[in-house]
Amino acid sequence: MHTNDQTAGRAPARPAGNRNTAGTYADLKRRVRELGLLDRQPRFLTYRIIINLLLFAVSVALMFVSSSLWLQIPNAVFMAFVFGQFSFVAHDVGHRQAYPTTKANDRVGLLHANLLLGMSFGWWVDKHNAHHAHTNMEDHDPDIDIVALAFSEKDALEKRGLFRFIVKYQAFFFFPLLPLQAWSLHVSSVQWLLRPGVKRRALEAVLLLLHAVLFTWLAVGTLGWLNGLIFLVVQQGLFGLYLASVFAPNHKGMPVLDNDVEIDFMRHQILTSRNVRPGPLVDIWYGGLNYQIEHHLFPTLARNRLRQAQAVVKEFCSQYGIEYYETSLLGSYGEILAHLHEVSAPLRRPRRAPLTP
Repeated sequence: MHTNDQTAGRAPARPAGNRNTAGTYADLKRRVRELGLLDRQPRFLTYRIIINLLLFAVSVALMFVSSSLWLQIPNAVFMAFVFGQFSFVAHDVGHRQAYPTTKANDRVGLLHANLLLGMSFGWWVDKHNAHHAHTNMEDHDPDIDIVALAFSEKDALEKRGLFRFIVKYQAFFFFPLLPLQAWSLHVSSVQWLLRPGVKRRALEAVLLLLHAVLFTWLAVGTLGWLNGLIFLVVQQGLFGLYLASVFAPNHKGMPVLDNDVEIDFMRHQILTSRNVRPGPLVDIWYGGLNYQIEHHLFPTLARNRLRQAQAVVKEFCSQYGIEYYETSLLGSYGEILAHLHEVSAPLRRPRRAPLTP
Protein backbone atom coordinates (compact mmCIF):
# COMPACT_ATOMS: atom_id res chain seq x y z
CA MET A 1 0.00 0.00 0.00
CA HIS A 2 1.20 3.49 -0.86
CA THR A 3 0.53 6.13 1.80
CA ASN A 4 1.75 9.14 -0.14
CA ASP A 5 -0.40 11.61 1.78
CA GLN A 6 2.17 13.05 4.17
CA THR A 7 1.89 16.45 2.54
CA ALA A 8 1.34 19.89 4.04
CA GLY A 9 1.73 18.52 7.55
CA ARG A 10 -0.75 15.68 7.00
CA ALA A 11 0.26 12.50 8.84
CA PRO A 12 0.11 9.26 6.82
CA ALA A 13 -3.00 7.18 7.40
CA ARG A 14 -2.68 3.68 8.85
CA PRO A 15 -5.65 1.57 7.74
CA ALA A 16 -4.23 -1.72 9.00
CA GLY A 17 -4.37 -0.51 12.59
CA ASN A 18 -8.07 0.32 12.28
CA ARG A 19 -9.17 -2.67 10.23
CA ASN A 20 -10.31 -4.85 13.12
CA THR A 21 -11.71 -2.20 15.44
CA ALA A 22 -15.38 -2.13 16.36
CA GLY A 23 -17.90 -0.18 14.31
CA THR A 24 -19.31 -1.47 11.05
CA TYR A 25 -20.64 0.14 7.90
CA ALA A 26 -24.02 -1.44 8.55
CA ASP A 27 -24.17 0.33 11.91
CA LEU A 28 -23.22 3.67 10.38
CA LYS A 29 -25.71 3.29 7.53
CA ARG A 30 -28.47 2.40 10.00
CA ARG A 31 -27.84 5.67 11.88
CA VAL A 32 -28.02 7.69 8.67
CA ARG A 33 -31.13 5.89 7.43
CA GLU A 34 -32.98 6.34 10.72
CA LEU A 35 -32.68 10.11 10.26
CA GLY A 36 -34.33 9.81 6.85
CA LEU A 37 -31.24 11.17 5.11
CA LEU A 38 -31.18 8.48 2.40
CA ASP A 39 -34.61 9.44 1.03
CA ARG A 40 -34.53 10.73 -2.55
CA GLN A 41 -34.89 14.49 -2.97
CA PRO A 42 -36.86 15.26 -6.18
CA ARG A 43 -38.08 18.67 -5.00
CA PHE A 44 -34.59 19.89 -4.12
CA LEU A 45 -33.03 18.85 -7.42
CA THR A 46 -35.93 20.20 -9.47
CA TYR A 47 -35.45 23.51 -7.68
CA ARG A 48 -31.72 23.45 -8.54
CA ILE A 49 -32.48 22.63 -12.19
CA ILE A 50 -34.87 25.58 -12.51
CA ILE A 51 -32.31 27.98 -10.99
CA ASN A 52 -29.56 26.70 -13.27
CA LEU A 53 -31.73 27.04 -16.38
CA LEU A 54 -32.67 30.60 -15.40
CA LEU A 55 -28.98 31.45 -14.97
CA PHE A 56 -28.23 29.90 -18.35
CA ALA A 57 -31.05 31.90 -19.94
CA VAL A 58 -29.53 35.12 -18.55
CA SER A 59 -26.15 34.21 -20.02
CA VAL A 60 -27.66 33.39 -23.42
CA ALA A 61 -29.64 36.65 -23.40
CA LEU A 62 -26.42 38.59 -22.78
CA MET A 63 -24.99 37.09 -25.97
CA PHE A 64 -27.72 38.86 -27.95
CA VAL A 65 -27.11 42.21 -26.24
CA SER A 66 -23.67 42.96 -27.66
CA SER A 67 -20.81 41.17 -29.41
CA SER A 68 -18.22 43.22 -27.49
CA LEU A 69 -15.62 41.04 -25.80
CA TRP A 70 -15.68 43.44 -22.84
CA LEU A 71 -19.12 41.98 -22.08
CA GLN A 72 -18.73 38.49 -23.50
CA ILE A 73 -15.51 37.45 -21.74
CA PRO A 74 -17.13 37.98 -18.30
CA ASN A 75 -20.21 36.25 -19.71
CA ALA A 76 -18.06 33.28 -20.74
CA VAL A 77 -16.77 33.11 -17.16
CA PHE A 78 -20.34 33.17 -15.87
CA MET A 79 -21.49 30.48 -18.32
CA ALA A 80 -18.55 28.27 -17.31
CA PHE A 81 -19.88 28.44 -13.75
CA VAL A 82 -23.39 27.55 -14.96
CA PHE A 83 -22.00 24.57 -16.89
CA GLY A 84 -20.34 23.44 -13.68
CA GLN A 85 -23.74 23.56 -11.97
CA PHE A 86 -25.22 21.52 -14.83
CA SER A 87 -22.52 18.91 -14.27
CA PHE A 88 -23.43 18.62 -10.59
CA VAL A 89 -27.03 17.85 -11.55
CA ALA A 90 -25.80 15.17 -13.98
CA HIS A 91 -23.68 13.77 -11.17
CA ASP A 92 -26.62 13.72 -8.76
CA VAL A 93 -29.00 11.89 -11.09
CA GLY A 94 -26.19 9.55 -12.14
CA HIS A 95 -26.23 8.40 -8.51
CA ARG A 96 -30.07 8.19 -8.52
CA GLN A 97 -30.31 10.81 -5.77
CA ALA A 98 -33.31 12.69 -7.07
CA TYR A 99 -36.19 10.84 -8.69
CA PRO A 100 -37.88 7.56 -7.74
CA THR A 101 -37.24 5.72 -11.02
CA THR A 102 -34.04 5.00 -12.93
CA LYS A 103 -35.71 6.15 -16.14
CA ALA A 104 -36.52 9.60 -14.72
CA ASN A 105 -32.98 10.09 -13.42
CA ASP A 106 -31.51 8.96 -16.74
CA ARG A 107 -33.67 11.36 -18.73
CA VAL A 108 -32.47 14.30 -16.67
CA GLY A 109 -28.91 13.02 -16.93
CA LEU A 110 -29.03 12.70 -20.72
CA LEU A 111 -30.44 16.20 -21.14
CA HIS A 112 -27.85 17.74 -18.84
CA ALA A 113 -24.77 15.76 -19.82
CA ASN A 114 -25.29 15.16 -23.54
CA LEU A 115 -27.41 18.10 -24.65
CA LEU A 116 -26.28 20.89 -22.33
CA LEU A 117 -22.65 19.87 -21.70
CA GLY A 118 -21.71 17.78 -24.76
CA MET A 119 -20.62 14.84 -22.58
CA SER A 120 -21.87 11.25 -22.81
CA PHE A 121 -23.96 10.43 -19.76
CA GLY A 122 -23.46 6.70 -20.29
CA TRP A 123 -19.67 7.07 -20.47
CA TRP A 124 -19.56 9.23 -17.36
CA VAL A 125 -21.76 6.90 -15.28
CA ASP A 126 -19.67 3.88 -16.28
CA LYS A 127 -16.41 5.66 -15.47
CA HIS A 128 -17.69 7.16 -12.23
CA ASN A 129 -19.08 3.86 -10.97
CA ALA A 130 -15.66 2.30 -11.53
CA HIS A 131 -14.12 5.14 -9.53
CA HIS A 132 -16.50 4.57 -6.62
CA ALA A 133 -15.91 0.82 -6.66
CA HIS A 134 -12.09 1.14 -6.73
CA THR A 135 -11.36 4.54 -5.19
CA ASN A 136 -7.65 5.39 -5.44
CA MET A 137 -6.78 1.77 -6.24
CA GLU A 138 -3.81 1.47 -8.55
CA ASP A 139 -4.64 0.11 -12.03
CA HIS A 140 -8.40 0.11 -11.24
CA ASP A 141 -9.53 3.69 -10.52
CA PRO A 142 -9.94 5.56 -13.84
CA ASP A 143 -9.69 8.90 -12.03
CA ILE A 144 -6.00 8.32 -11.24
CA ASP A 145 -5.23 6.74 -14.61
CA ILE A 146 -4.27 10.00 -16.29
CA VAL A 147 -1.71 9.98 -19.06
CA ALA A 148 -0.20 13.37 -18.18
CA LEU A 149 -0.11 12.96 -14.38
CA ALA A 150 1.18 10.38 -11.90
CA PHE A 151 -0.10 9.76 -8.38
CA SER A 152 2.49 7.21 -7.27
CA GLU A 153 6.23 6.84 -7.80
CA LYS A 154 5.59 3.59 -9.70
CA ASP A 155 3.26 5.39 -12.10
CA ALA A 156 5.73 8.27 -12.53
CA LEU A 157 8.61 5.95 -13.41
CA GLU A 158 6.51 4.23 -16.08
CA LYS A 159 5.87 7.44 -18.05
CA ARG A 160 7.65 7.88 -21.37
CA GLY A 161 8.34 10.64 -23.90
CA LEU A 162 6.63 14.01 -23.52
CA PHE A 163 4.43 12.77 -20.67
CA ARG A 164 7.51 11.76 -18.68
CA PHE A 165 8.75 15.35 -18.95
CA ILE A 166 5.35 16.74 -17.90
CA VAL A 167 5.13 14.37 -14.94
CA LYS A 168 8.68 15.29 -13.94
CA TYR A 169 7.42 18.81 -13.24
CA GLN A 170 3.74 17.96 -12.80
CA ALA A 171 3.23 20.18 -9.76
CA PHE A 172 3.91 23.16 -12.05
CA PHE A 173 1.89 21.80 -14.97
CA PHE A 174 -1.12 20.73 -12.88
CA PHE A 175 -3.27 23.88 -13.03
CA PRO A 176 -2.30 24.81 -16.62
CA LEU A 177 -3.51 21.34 -17.70
CA LEU A 178 -6.93 21.62 -16.05
CA PRO A 179 -8.56 23.82 -18.76
CA LEU A 180 -8.13 20.88 -21.16
CA GLN A 181 -10.61 18.84 -19.11
CA ALA A 182 -13.65 19.94 -21.11
CA TRP A 183 -11.97 18.91 -24.36
CA SER A 184 -11.08 15.58 -22.78
CA LEU A 185 -14.73 15.01 -21.83
CA HIS A 186 -15.87 15.58 -25.42
CA VAL A 187 -13.21 13.30 -26.91
CA SER A 188 -13.77 10.51 -24.38
CA SER A 189 -17.53 10.70 -25.00
CA VAL A 190 -17.12 10.20 -28.75
CA GLN A 191 -14.66 7.35 -28.19
CA TRP A 192 -17.13 5.70 -25.82
CA LEU A 193 -19.97 5.87 -28.35
CA LEU A 194 -17.78 4.26 -31.01
CA ARG A 195 -17.36 1.16 -28.84
CA PRO A 196 -19.53 -1.89 -29.61
CA GLY A 197 -22.52 -2.67 -27.41
CA VAL A 198 -23.06 0.82 -26.01
CA LYS A 199 -26.55 1.34 -24.62
CA ARG A 200 -28.60 4.20 -26.16
CA ARG A 201 -25.84 4.91 -28.69
CA ALA A 202 -28.12 6.62 -31.24
CA LEU A 203 -29.88 8.81 -28.69
CA GLU A 204 -26.64 9.87 -27.01
CA ALA A 205 -24.99 10.59 -30.38
CA VAL A 206 -27.91 12.74 -31.57
CA LEU A 207 -27.89 14.74 -28.33
CA LEU A 208 -24.12 15.27 -28.54
CA LEU A 209 -24.44 16.43 -32.14
CA LEU A 210 -27.25 18.81 -31.21
CA HIS A 211 -25.08 20.28 -28.46
CA ALA A 212 -22.16 20.84 -30.82
CA VAL A 213 -24.30 22.42 -33.54
CA LEU A 214 -26.50 24.56 -31.30
CA PHE A 215 -23.74 25.77 -28.99
CA THR A 216 -21.47 26.69 -31.92
CA TRP A 217 -24.35 28.37 -33.73
CA LEU A 218 -25.27 30.32 -30.59
CA ALA A 219 -21.75 31.66 -30.12
CA VAL A 220 -20.90 32.35 -33.76
CA GLY A 221 -24.41 33.47 -34.73
CA THR A 222 -24.62 36.11 -32.02
CA LEU A 223 -20.98 37.22 -31.71
CA GLY A 224 -19.51 36.61 -35.15
CA TRP A 225 -16.85 34.08 -36.11
CA LEU A 226 -13.85 35.59 -34.33
CA ASN A 227 -15.53 36.70 -31.12
CA GLY A 228 -17.69 33.57 -31.11
CA LEU A 229 -14.67 31.28 -31.28
CA ILE A 230 -12.92 33.30 -28.58
CA PHE A 231 -16.04 32.95 -26.42
CA LEU A 232 -16.10 29.18 -26.97
CA VAL A 233 -12.41 28.73 -26.14
CA VAL A 234 -12.65 30.85 -22.97
CA GLN A 235 -15.92 29.29 -21.82
CA GLN A 236 -14.81 25.72 -22.41
CA GLY A 237 -11.38 26.29 -20.90
CA LEU A 238 -12.82 27.82 -17.74
CA PHE A 239 -15.50 25.14 -17.51
CA GLY A 240 -12.76 22.51 -17.65
CA LEU A 241 -10.74 24.39 -15.04
CA TYR A 242 -13.76 24.72 -12.75
CA LEU A 243 -14.83 21.10 -13.07
CA ALA A 244 -11.35 19.64 -12.61
CA SER A 245 -10.51 21.95 -9.71
CA VAL A 246 -13.68 20.82 -7.91
CA PHE A 247 -13.06 17.10 -8.41
CA ALA A 248 -9.30 17.20 -7.75
CA PRO A 249 -9.38 17.81 -3.96
CA ASN A 250 -11.66 14.81 -3.43
CA HIS A 251 -8.94 12.14 -3.63
CA LYS A 252 -5.77 13.53 -5.25
CA GLY A 253 -2.90 13.37 -2.78
CA MET A 254 -4.69 10.85 -0.58
CA PRO A 255 -3.33 7.29 -0.17
CA VAL A 256 -3.08 5.21 -3.34
CA LEU A 257 -3.85 1.58 -2.50
CA ASP A 258 -2.13 -1.49 -3.88
CA ASN A 259 -4.40 -4.09 -5.43
CA ASP A 260 -3.72 -6.59 -2.63
CA VAL A 261 -4.47 -4.27 0.30
CA GLU A 262 -6.95 -5.70 2.81
CA ILE A 263 -9.37 -3.07 4.03
CA ASP A 264 -13.13 -2.96 4.46
CA PHE A 265 -15.40 -0.76 2.34
CA MET A 266 -16.07 1.87 5.00
CA ARG A 267 -12.45 2.48 5.97
CA HIS A 268 -11.41 2.32 2.33
CA GLN A 269 -13.72 5.19 1.44
CA ILE A 270 -12.85 7.29 4.50
CA LEU A 271 -9.10 6.75 4.13
CA THR A 272 -8.92 7.68 0.45
CA SER A 273 -11.29 10.69 0.57
CA ARG A 274 -10.66 14.27 1.64
CA ASN A 275 -13.34 16.72 2.76
CA VAL A 276 -13.12 20.46 2.20
CA ARG A 277 -14.52 22.42 5.12
CA PRO A 278 -18.11 23.44 4.38
CA GLY A 279 -19.73 26.83 4.19
CA PRO A 280 -22.61 28.30 2.17
CA LEU A 281 -20.39 29.46 -0.72
CA VAL A 282 -18.15 26.39 -0.63
CA ASP A 283 -21.16 24.08 -0.75
CA ILE A 284 -22.52 25.87 -3.84
CA TRP A 285 -19.12 26.06 -5.54
CA TYR A 286 -18.46 22.34 -4.99
CA GLY A 287 -22.01 21.16 -5.61
CA GLY A 288 -21.80 19.29 -2.31
CA LEU A 289 -18.72 17.35 -3.39
CA ASN A 290 -16.70 18.97 -0.62
CA TYR A 291 -18.43 16.36 1.60
CA GLN A 292 -16.52 13.68 -0.27
CA ILE A 293 -16.29 11.20 2.61
CA GLU A 294 -20.04 11.18 3.13
CA HIS A 295 -20.65 11.04 -0.63
CA HIS A 296 -18.45 7.97 -1.03
CA LEU A 297 -19.97 6.24 1.95
CA PHE A 298 -23.51 6.92 0.69
CA PRO A 299 -23.49 7.74 -3.07
CA THR A 300 -27.30 7.94 -3.24
CA LEU A 301 -27.37 10.56 -0.47
CA ALA A 302 -28.64 13.85 -1.94
CA ARG A 303 -26.35 16.85 -1.53
CA ASN A 304 -28.85 18.82 0.57
CA ARG A 305 -28.53 16.09 3.21
CA LEU A 306 -24.75 15.83 3.24
CA ARG A 307 -24.11 18.30 6.05
CA GLN A 308 -26.48 16.43 8.36
CA ALA A 309 -24.84 13.15 7.42
CA GLN A 310 -21.41 14.63 8.10
CA ALA A 311 -22.28 15.16 11.76
CA VAL A 312 -23.27 11.49 12.04
CA VAL A 313 -20.15 10.24 10.28
CA LYS A 314 -17.82 12.44 12.32
CA GLU A 315 -19.37 11.25 15.57
CA PHE A 316 -19.11 7.63 14.42
CA CYS A 317 -15.45 8.00 13.42
CA SER A 318 -14.62 9.67 16.72
CA GLN A 319 -16.42 6.92 18.63
CA TYR A 320 -14.46 4.12 16.94
CA GLY A 321 -11.11 5.85 16.43
CA ILE A 322 -11.35 6.03 12.64
CA GLU A 323 -9.30 8.80 11.00
CA TYR A 324 -11.52 11.44 9.37
CA TYR A 325 -9.69 14.03 7.30
CA GLU A 326 -10.92 17.51 6.45
CA THR A 327 -9.00 20.60 5.38
CA SER A 328 -9.49 24.07 3.92
CA LEU A 329 -10.08 24.79 0.25
CA LEU A 330 -6.62 26.29 -0.28
CA GLY A 331 -5.05 23.69 1.97
CA SER A 332 -6.39 20.89 -0.24
CA TYR A 333 -4.67 22.33 -3.32
CA GLY A 334 -1.43 22.75 -1.38
CA GLU A 335 -1.57 19.08 -0.42
CA ILE A 336 -2.25 18.01 -4.01
CA LEU A 337 0.69 19.98 -5.39
CA ALA A 338 3.01 18.75 -2.65
CA HIS A 339 1.97 15.16 -3.33
CA LEU A 340 2.45 15.50 -7.08
CA HIS A 341 5.89 17.03 -6.54
CA GLU A 342 6.87 14.26 -4.12
CA VAL A 343 5.88 11.26 -6.24
CA SER A 344 7.64 12.69 -9.31
CA ALA A 345 10.87 13.33 -7.37
CA PRO A 346 12.62 10.19 -8.75
CA LEU A 347 12.38 11.67 -12.25
CA ARG A 348 14.23 14.80 -11.14
CA ARG A 349 17.13 13.02 -9.45
CA PRO A 350 20.39 13.32 -11.40
CA ARG A 351 21.51 10.16 -13.10
CA ARG A 352 24.70 8.66 -11.82
CA ALA A 353 27.55 8.55 -14.28
CA PRO A 354 28.62 4.99 -15.20
CA LEU A 355 31.69 3.72 -13.41
CA THR A 356 34.83 3.61 -15.54
CA PRO A 357 37.23 0.68 -15.17
